[in-house]
Amino acid sequence: MAKAVSNSNKELVSRLWYLVFALIVYRIGAHIPVPGIDHAKVQQLFESGEGSIFQLFNMFSGGALSNASLLALGVAPYISASIVLQLFTHMYPPLKELRQQGSSGQKKISQYTRYLALGFALVQGYAISKMVMAQGLTLYQGQHFLLLGTMSLATGALFMMWLGEQITERGIGNGISMLIFAGIAVHIPSGIVNLIVQAKEGDITFFRFFLMLLIIIALFAFIVFIERAQRQIAIHYAKRQGLGSLGMGKRSHLPLKINMAGVIPAIFASAIITLIVSSLALLGGMSGGAWGRYFSDMAHGFSQGNWLYVATFSLLIVLFSFFYTAMMFENRELADNLKKSNAFIQGFRPGRQTSEYLDMVQERLTLVGALYVAFVCVLPSLLNMGSASGQVLFLFGGTSLLIAVVVAMDFVAQVQSYVLSKQYEQLMKKANLSGFVDRNGV
Repeated sequence: MAKAVSNSNKELVSRLWYLVFALIVYRIGAHIPVPGIDHAKVQQLFESGEGSIFQLFNMFSGGALSNASLLALGVAPYISASIVLQLFTHMYPPLKELRQQGSSGQKKISQYTRYLALGFALVQGYAISKMVMAQGLTLYQGQHFLLLGTMSLATGALFMMWLGEQITERGIGNGISMLIFAGIAVHIPSGIVNLIVQAKEGDITFFRFFLMLLIIIALFAFIVFIERAQRQIAIHYAKRQGLGSLGMGKRSHLPLKINMAGVIPAIFASAIITLIVSSLALLGGMSGGAWGRYFSDMAHGFSQGNWLYVATFSLLIVLFSFFYTAMMFENRELADNLKKSNAFIQGFRPGRQTSEYLDMVQERLTLVGALYVAFVCVLPSLLNMGSASGQVLFLFGGTSLLIAVVVAMDFVAQVQSYVLSKQYEQLMKKANLSGFVDRNGV
């Protein structure tokens, strides 16, 4: 038994080491520049604040965008492709049939997602290359750089997609989420140092320094509290009594999280805003005159702290929260399963009434969860995002802290689940072996 447990621990350790190795490869790739880009000028652009519209995108890529890296697109094309395919699996009949075919259909949908991610990567890679040329950040001009820059960025995005899938399969946790988490976590040490330096040099007062710390700690506690909160619905199981009648038997609970969509709406909304900004900036660079200025102004309107960014980001989070929850939480199927198990919710008939009740509960929980996610994500913008201290709050609060906390909690839960499942398997093997020995009298 000890040897079996030791083998399961070895497998867990190997998976953890694979995760660490993959993240190291990712961090190395984030510092490999795209050929032909003037790295020093790109750094000056971000330090001057003119690249603020891409700060969130740059954070998700672990600083790869500010480094003019091959991995500057990060996982944004893959996320955008996933959003589109998930929408079409509920709207387009052939894809809807594939979704209902189980694992074989899911493999085909995953393949289509990869092809679509390549298309998004090429479009976004071309947009970034065009913008870089328009702002004079390249060592040379012309179609040659456009082709080289587009292919380099698209290749980096496909590598990130492949790396995320490998982490999911061979490591621990969701690979895409772990890559985003690593991109956020890598900025935390420098953020702490910058906050302390700003306080020492007098850029921010000590009162504001401690106020920011208090906000960050309170926000952290608030996120953990909401993510662990549940709405428990009492489930009763019928038992047979005399003359074939049914009575109330044992009782259990159906736990429903307040934020059932998790961090997915924030990631989806960030990817969509990045795509919108890339498209507007590209149109602004390609168009001239009044239209060019209009598109450029619209792109800058999505920078942190502007009302357009806050309103659009909040609306997208709410919409994606309802969409993702409705997609993952099948009330009709759950009600049918309860009915087949002779289970019911007191006061509601099995079947349609139970499904409608679950729909009502889900909608209310989703609304609360969506408002919570939107509030947390736009909080730095509401607290003066443009100031120096606001930039630090942007790192430790809002979308970054939400993603970091949720992914970390999910990672710990998956490690615990993996350990428990392996221990359960070993116990079952031992029980079967003991039963075999007893039956044969050995």
